[in-house]
Amino acid sequence: MNSDPHTRSSRTRPIAGTRSAVRARVPLRLGLAGGGTDLSPYCDDFGGAVLNTTIDRYAYAFIERSADGNVHFIAPDVGIDEAFDPRDINGTIPAHAKLRLHAGVLAGISRRFSVQVEPWRITSFVDAPPGSGLGSSSALVVALVEAFVSLLQLPLGPYDVAHLAYEIERIDLGLQGGKQDQYAGTFGGTNFIEFLAQNQVIVNPLRLSSRIRNEVEMSLVIAFTGVSRASADIIAEQRNGLLKVTEETMRNMHRLKQDAHDMKNALLRGEVAHMAEILNRSWEAKKNTARGISNPLIEKLYGQAMTDGAIGGKVSGAGGGGFMMFLVPPERRVQVIRGLNGAGAQAGGVHLVTEGAETWLS
Repeated sequence: MNSDPHTRSSRTRPIAGTRSAVRARVPLRLGLAGGGTDLSPYCDDFGGAVLNTTIDRYAYAFIERSADGNVHFIAPDVGIDEAFDPRDINGTIPAHAKLRLHAGVLAGISRRFSVQVEPWRITSFVDAPPGSGLGSSSALVVALVEAFVSLLQLPLGPYDVAHLAYEIERIDLGLQGGKQDQYAGTFGGTNFIEFLAQNQVIVNPLRLSSRIRNEVEMSLVIAFTGVSRASADIIAEQRNGLLKVTEETMRNMHRLKQDAHDMKNALLRGEVAHMAEILNRSWEAKKNTARGISNPLIEKLYGQAMTDGAIGGKVSGAGGGGFMMFLVPPERRVQVIRGLNGAGAQAGGVHLVTEGAETWLS
């Protein structure tokens, strides 16, 4: 692979002819520590730090020619299929578009790169429900961007793709959130990511030995709460707290950033028990940054997992629902999964993946 982050990876090949379809997939992520410190204005003023890892759940996007002259946005996992005149999306997001991410990516690329919108069928699906807390929306935006980068042979490297996905999601579409998800999905693997002023981002990949990776994988349990949460209100409250610069909010945000540094060191040493301590500490700090991050269902599941042998846990993502993650002694893994399922969650193991965004031809 080319070491220059601004050069297209050899994994991406341009589309060959109008009958071919470009396909892309981008992994979802677990936020291990530091989530929330990638929000402005905190990261602009103090610098943010996040530790995350990508897992074997994906967002997929496919682009092929449309036979009827229209642009189609299709998401079978949420039951939406809509069509537009290509002229209505040349740099503009149709107000009545239901699949706003699809429309935002197409309009954003058309406007930024002077691309004439053609009759395309743009299909997507995700291995997790909306509001999962696994960065699924951002992963889908990255998948759509990557598919168009391949289709149009745009000269964008991973940093460019991640930043463009961030701009489309947060600025063009006005969706609340931070910056970690776009970079996690684009680069893939286990990364310590620094967020600095003026949109500077540094992705530091961590090299884990097979022993450490295997131990962490065997110790990880994820559980879907059954509730897909809307993170916008929680993130808006966190951002408002940052704007007010209350002493408590700043103390908790500094704690979260330090936890990312501490978690990185514990992970590199393979100290799962220490990672669990940091996870619990970080969870307590995160709950103090906004209301709604936790609720009775989340506390019930957390308590159940701890009773059955888990040693650390928290919600993945903004909170309020979605997926929870736990660190569990491997010998207690089955009991924890069984207990969480009995309490109403959908729990199981997960595998860490090292590849980020990928595209190919069908």
